[in-house]
Amino acid sequence: MSKPVTFADYLELTKPRLSLLSVLTAMAAYAAARSPHEPLRYLWVLIGTGLAAGGVAVLNQYLEVDTDAQMHRTADRPIPSGKIPTGSAFILGALMCTASLMLLYGLVNALSAGFTLLTIVAYLGCYTPAKRFSRWSTEIGAVAGALPPLIGWAAGADRLTPLGWALFAILFFWQIPHFMAIAWVHRKDYSAVHFPMLPVRDASGRWVSAWSLFNAVLLVAASLVPPYLGLDTWWYGGLAAAAGILILICALRFLSAAERDRNARQLFLATIAYLPIVLGALVLDRVIFFPV
Repeated sequence: MSKPVTFADYLELTKPRLSLLSVLTAMAAYAAARSPHEPLRYLWVLIGTGLAAGGVAVLNQYLEVDTDAQMHRTADRPIPSGKIPTGSAFILGALMCTASLMLLYGLVNALSAGFTLLTIVAYLGCYTPAKRFSRWSTEIGAVAGALPPLIGWAAGADRLTPLGWALFAILFFWQIPHFMAIAWVHRKDYSAVHFPMLPVRDASGRWVSAWSLFNAVLLVAASLVPPYLGLDTWWYGGLAAAAGILILICALRFLSAAERDRNARQLFLATIAYLPIVLGALVLDRVIFFPV
């Protein structure tokens, strides 16, 4: 007799940790925009982005149930393990995404709803299928993953400005070394389902590590754009540079063929530490030090 479906199973289906990352980047951008709107809008943006992130995660697993079932790291997810029927997952994901768009359009603004729709389409319509046939799937996914800050910025400022695009660039370049490190560690799983991503095609790891370093350099450059343009103070710039040095050191170590798996894990952990430091410093700088 199968076990009954629990709330925890449905919560797991929304990938709460990954979804939380999208929500936090959107909310950081909203805070950095120093929105003149009523405080209640902050709550609507939080709920709206949370619904979209969770809904996309659910629909992504619905679309990838066949490959998830073949990979060791994903076989126990709620759909391939049989805990949640595919039809139920599709309905839940579709309802969450629809509710997100309606909430943001009705209670926030059309621009934030538009970027949310673009995120949903980019992730499910471009990134998810690209994983099956394109070497560039990680970069395509990085575009979708970098859109949440634009949602938050559009919600807070009612328009796009250079700082909003700088946040997009930071998130985009951050994702490449972050996900290259993950994919290298789990390359056997991805190879088993014939995902032609770079870590699968590059058995030596030379191109994977070089590409990670190249994007780490661009990440550091993107993080220093706000103070260079006078949109943040150099108090933030100093912290961003220090965090960037950590990423560059780990990316350089990843170049070494010796203990590449261990160095990939270190790079992954460094990217995890990097993002809250840089985004937190940027928000605090904008709220406390940057002149109105």
